[in-house]
Amino acid sequence: MDVTDALRRLAARMLRLAKAALGSLLAGSAATHAATLPEDKAEILYHRYDGGGVKASGPALLVRKSLADRVSASAQYYVDAVSNASIDVVTTASPYKETRTAWDLGLDTVVRDTTLGLAMSRSREPDYQADSLGFDAAHEVFGGMSTVSMGFTRGSDKVGQKDVAGWIDRATHWQYRAGLTQILSPRWLASVNGEVIADSGYLGSPYRVARVFGAAVHERVPRTRTGRAVKLRVIGDTGEWLARSSVRAEYRYYWDTWDVRAHTTEFGFSRYLGERFLLDTTLRLYKQGRALFYSDDAGSETVYVTRNRQLGAFSSTAFAARLSYQWPGPVLGAEWKLSASWELKRFAFSDFTDPRTGQPYRHNAQVLQLLASGSF
Repeated sequence: MDVTDALRRLAARMLRLAKAALGSLLAGSAATHAATLPEDKAEILYHRYDGGGVKASGPALLVRKSLADRVSASAQYYVDAVSNASIDVVTTASPYKETRTAWDLGLDTVVRDTTLGLAMSRSREPDYQADSLGFDAAHEVFGGMSTVSMGFTRGSDKVGQKDVAGWIDRATHWQYRAGLTQILSPRWLASVNGEVIADSGYLGSPYRVARVFGAAVHERVPRTRTGRAVKLRVIGDTGEWLARSSVRAEYRYYWDTWDVRAHTTEFGFSRYLGERFLLDTTLRLYKQGRALFYSDDAGSETVYVTRNRQLGAFSSTAFAARLSYQWPGPVLGAEWKLSASWELKRFAFSDFTDPRTGQPYRHNAQVLQLLASGSF
C-alpha cells in the first residue's frame, strides 16, 4: 500500500494546485492560453447491447456549455434498461429486469498551458449505488509538442441484495492515472499512460455462487485488490500512401494482487469517404489469465473461492465499424454530425464450464450505437 499512500499524497497536492490555479483564473489572470476549452456541443445517443443472455438498451444525453469563456460545464444522463438471463443467472437464479440510471457532471478550465477538469458521477440501480469524484490536470510543454497528464478518482459504492432491507455492505475505489503524449512528427503521435486502482470493501456479488466438490457455496473473495495497467499508443497519418486516412495501434498490460494478468492489443483504421463521410474500423484482441482463487469446481476448501467467469482464463475478439456523416450547413445554429456504429464481440472461456452442455462456455455479443452530435 506504499504506492497507494504516495499517490494519495500526490492527489492532495494536485487539489491544492487546482485551487490556486482556479483562484488566479477567477481573479482575472491575463495570461495567454495555449490550451483551449472544449467546444460547446450537445449529443444524443441510443445504445443497445445483446449477448450472452444479457440485453441492455437506452438513451444518453450530453450537453456541454462554456461559462464566460473561462469554464466549460458538461452534464450527461444515461439510462440502461437491463434484461438479464446470463449463464450465471439461468444456472443459479431467475432471469430479471431492472433499470440503471447515471448522471455525470464535469467542469473544465484552462490556466495558461494547463487544462484542469473536475468530474462527478452518480449511478443508481435497485440493489447498487455508486458515486465518484475525480480530478484531472493536463499540462502542455515544449511549445505544445508534449502533454503531461495526471489525475485521480475516488468512488464509493453501496451494495444491496434483492428482498433484503437496507444495504448489506460497501466498497471504496481509488484510481490514479498519469500519462505523456508526444508529437513525433507532423504526421505521427505517441502516448504512454499508466494507472493504479486500489479497491477495498465488498468486491464480490451477493448473488454469485462457487462450486466446491460439486456443491454450490457462496463465493468468497478478498476485501482488497490493487491493480496496475500500462498502455502504449501510436497514431499516424498514412500520407500519400493512402490519402485522407490514419492508422492506430495500442497495447495495454494489466496485472493485480489477485494474480490476474491481461493483454489487450488494438488496431484501428480511419478513412474519409468523399467530403462528408468518415469510416472508422477497430480490431481488438484480449487475453486474460485466471485469478489465484478462481476455480470451475474447487477440489479443496480454501479461504477464498469464486466461479466468477470474469476472473477466469478467457479470450475475446472484437471488431467494430462506425460511419459518420457531417451534415452540410448549420441547423438550429449548430454543425451536426450523425454516426452509427456496430461491434461484434466473441468470448471464449477456457475453464468455465456451461453446466447445460458440459463444454467450455462461449458466447457472442453485439453492440449498436446511434449518435447525433451538434457543435455550437
